[in-house]
This record gives sequence, structure tokens and C-alpha cells, in this order.
Amino acid sequence: MTQFTVSVIQMACVEDVAENLSTAQRLVREAAKAGAGIILLPELFAWPYHCKDMPPGKQEWALPLEGHPVVEAMAVLAKDLSVVLPASFPELVENRVYNSLAMINADGGILGIYRKSHLPEGPGYHEKQWFTPGDTGFKVWQTQYGTIGVGVCWDQWFPECARALTLMGADILLYPTAIGSEPHDPELHTRPHWQRVMQGHAGANIIPVAAANRVGIEQGRDFAITFYGSSFITDPYGEMVAQAGEKGESVLSASFDSAEIEALRKDWGLIQDRRPDLYNVLVT
Repeated sequence: MTQFTVSVIQMACVEDVAENLSTAQRLVREAAKAGAGIILLPELFAWPYHCKDMPPGKQEWALPLEGHPVVEAMAVLAKDLSVVLPASFPELVENRVYNSLAMINADGGILGIYRKSHLPEGPGYHEKQWFTPGDTGFKVWQTQYGTIGVGVCWDQWFPECARALTLMGADILLYPTAIGSEPHDPELHTRPHWQRVMQGHAGANIIPVAAANRVGIEQGRDFAITFYGSSFITDPYGEMVAQAGEKGESVLSASFDSAEIEALRKDWGLIQDRRPDLYNVLVT
């Protein structure tokens, strides 16, 4: 069986971690009831986006993977619903904090960890002040419902990440996200650019792409960020097949066939016709 259904969840995140977790669990159950086997939540879904401000802040939110209460709760839910559930969380490793994702399989087992490779640094998005750049390299996992490649938010802007995950055998690319307004330029609205870049990843690699963003206004010390939602799923050509609005909760779903995607990719020749001998400039 090569068919799979993916859902993306769009939600608002508040200061109360328990409330965010409850909201996520409710929406995951809604997606599973609609038939999804793979369900994507936004980046750091159980917490407000604390990187709006420079430290100090909520360092106590970062905990080791082993025994992490949010990851454990998601693992229990994944097993109960028999769904694959990537869970984004702040991970404490000795004296370092990573923006990490645990890939939870449909039996509740954790297949591994991905630590966000690219970290933004700018007004409202001070992730280099909070997190250590990821040390896992890009990761794909064979799950109960197919092979999944994941980047986290800022990773989604880099075509190298999408191409690497495709070459590693991914059937679909998932991007949990937290993106919204730009405090330094109230007139700048990045949503169209954000979506087009990932649509390009889909078309260039002949692979579906799904992005789950948060919504709502989150107040920092000096300013607020309005997260603009607009979560979406594309088909392997980059065409939007499901898209949420800029406000409010949403659960989006789409179904694909990994065998058909692989056949399309072979027909187009975008992988086999590469010229790696010419690409040294990419690593210099």
C-alpha cells in the first residue's frame, strides 16, 4: 500500500503550555478522525514563540528528550490514534538548547531527532540568541505511512535542504513553522514569498510539501508579532491542494501515492539529470 493521507494543523499558541497541548491534542484527533496517517503541528506548538525577544526568557521550557512531558504526551496520542506525529520542542542537551523535532511513529515509538539546521536572527526572530545550530544533519525516516523528510521553519527557505531530503528518499517534505509580521517593517508581508519558495521546492523535486504555521497575535516585551497562518499542502508539481486562511484554526488534509510520485520524478528526470560535478560552488 503506497497511498497516504497527510494533515496539517494551524493553531494559536498562548502562554499556558497545558492549554496549547490540549488544543493540539484536540486538533490531532480531528485530523485522525478525517483519515490522516501523518499529522503535522506548527513549530514549537506547545509554547508561545519566545524568540520574539532577546534572552533572558523562558529557558525552563527547554528539557531533555528523555522524559519530556510534551513529547511523551504526543507519543501516547500517536499510539492511541495510530498516526505519525512529528513533535517540535526546545531540547536541552547538557548546556545547549536546540530547536528540535522528534519523529514519532504510529506505534508511539520515537524514530529519531532532527535539530533545526538554519537559525534566523533578526527583529522578532532571535533564534541564534536562544538555540544552538543543529548537529544532526538532514534526516528522513521510514514511518508506517511512508518516508518523511522534515525541515523546521527557516530551513524551508533553503533549496539545498529540500533537495537533500528528496535525494535521501523522502516521499513528502514537512515544515513546521512559526512565521508572521516583521517588526522592523510593518508594511512587509512575507506570506506570498514564503509560500512560493516551498511551492518551488515541490516542483523542482517532484514531491508534495506541507507547512503548518501558527496564528494569532503574540506580545513580546517591545512589540507584538501577528502570525499569519496560511498553512498549506502542495501536490508534487507545487500546486496548492489545500490552504488555510490567515486567521483561525484549521485542519487541512490531502492524499498522495508514493509510487505515483516516484514514477513522476523518474519521468521528469530532475534527479538523474543532475550534474554534481558542477556543484562545488555550493559547498565553498
